[in-house]
Amino acid sequence: MESLTFLIGIVGLCVGFVAGFIVRYVFAKIYANSVEQLSDTILNEAKIKAESQAKERLIKANEEAEKVRKETELEIREKRYEIQNTEKRLNQREENIDKKMDLLDRKERDLQQKEKNIDTKEKTIDQKIAEIEQIKNDQKILLEKLSGLTRENAKKMLLKEMEDEAKRDAAIIYKRLEQETIETAGKKAKEILSLAIQKVAADHTVDTTTSTVQIPNDEIKGRIIGREGRNIKTFEQATGVDLIIDDTPEAITISAFDGVRRFVAKKSLEKLIVDGRIHPARIEEVVQKMQKEVEELIKETGEQAAIDSGVSGLHPEIIKLLGKLKFRTSYGQNQLQHTLEVTWLAGAIAGELGLDVTFCKKAGLMHDIGKAVDHEVEGTHHQISAELAKKYGESPKMVNAILAHHEGFAEPQSPEAFVIIAADAISAARPGARRETIENYLKRLEKLETLAKEFKGVASAYAIQAGREIRILVEPENIDDTQSQVLAHDIAKKIENELEYPGQIKVTVIREVRAQDIAK
Repeated sequence: MESLTFLIGIVGLCVGFVAGFIVRYVFAKIYANSVEQLSDTILNEAKIKAESQAKERLIKANEEAEKVRKETELEIREKRYEIQNTEKRLNQREENIDKKMDLLDRKERDLQQKEKNIDTKEKTIDQKIAEIEQIKNDQKILLEKLSGLTRENAKKMLLKEMEDEAKRDAAIIYKRLEQETIETAGKKAKEILSLAIQKVAADHTVDTTTSTVQIPNDEIKGRIIGREGRNIKTFEQATGVDLIIDDTPEAITISAFDGVRRFVAKKSLEKLIVDGRIHPARIEEVVQKMQKEVEELIKETGEQAAIDSGVSGLHPEIIKLLGKLKFRTSYGQNQLQHTLEVTWLAGAIAGELGLDVTFCKKAGLMHDIGKAVDHEVEGTHHQISAELAKKYGESPKMVNAILAHHEGFAEPQSPEAFVIIAADAISAARPGARRETIENYLKRLEKLETLAKEFKGVASAYAIQAGREIRILVEPENIDDTQSQVLAHDIAKKIENELEYPGQIKVTVIREVRAQDIAK
């Protein structure tokens, strides 16, 4: 029984094994078929996708190629159109050039023909001129025979008669005008000038080209000089002045022609001495700060000058130039004070004469502004002043009044211009206006008169207006009117070459003939 059961079990196992093998085989076969179908499906899909992508790329490539072709064709058409236009323009220019060449050829032929005609006419004219000259000569010879005088003698007689007549008329007119001037103008001028001078009383401060700075002790000199002179070199470079440190006790001298620089240097040095810190960096810092303060001081000074003179509407740059005049001197005369004095004098004179007082004051205030920059700009101070006035919008009348305030450089074109000349002369020539020793002053006047007397035909010479004018009386029998002008020019040139003097000197040559007789 047990063997049967064991056998059945073995048979069952064998059947089960066979059945399992059959089932696995069937399933393996089915799986293999399904895998093969899936593989074919994937391959087909991949192939279809690849073909689709290839077609898309081909279409895109064809589209791009078509686009490039169209662009190329368009560019070729544009180039072709430009070439055609260029050819047209060149052809047109060539035609124009041909036309111009034809026109030039015609003009050249016309000119040649005209030249021939002109040559022919010139020959004809020359012949006619020769004929006319011959007729004139024949007439002159006939006139000389009839009159008994040569042509030169007749001309001399006629000129002599005209000259004598002109001299007689001029002498009569001159005498009459002189008498009228003596009777009226002299008295009136004295009254006007005396009133103007009485209204103005100005003190003049005297500056030189050096300034002195007091120091507490001589030990500070060494600190100002610095190691190997670094401090003094830095100071001189920053300020543009020369420091003179010598044996003078407790004093240092600052030397400079520019008054503004000298003032900046003096104030900077005083501040450095009080501060005690003296080294290159501190020096530059103090000088820069002081320069700004001085610029503000210049502006305030110019504004105050305009207020003191009663002049308004000045350009800001002119205000600054007025402020700089405070630091400018001429022969010891402070320029700002001189300018204000001229302004007040001009206003007073204009008021007495009934002229434009405002105009005269403004012209007086601006007449010497060129001296603020005459060390930087070429030209005389009155020329620079006139150019500055013109630059900042002043009228031609104002420019002329400024330019003409020294005679000989421009003709005064208005009564106000003469007022400025008079006011400037009064301010500069009055006693005490310009610092000069009596001895040097007298020597300069004496030398001026002696120089004028050296010329032939000079009878006497007198220096007037504090040496600003010299009047020369000549011998009328040796110097005529024409030679008087030449003599004035020669004397002026010699004064320029041999003398040193402030400002300008006017040379006036006077030729006077006095005729007297006694009625019995």
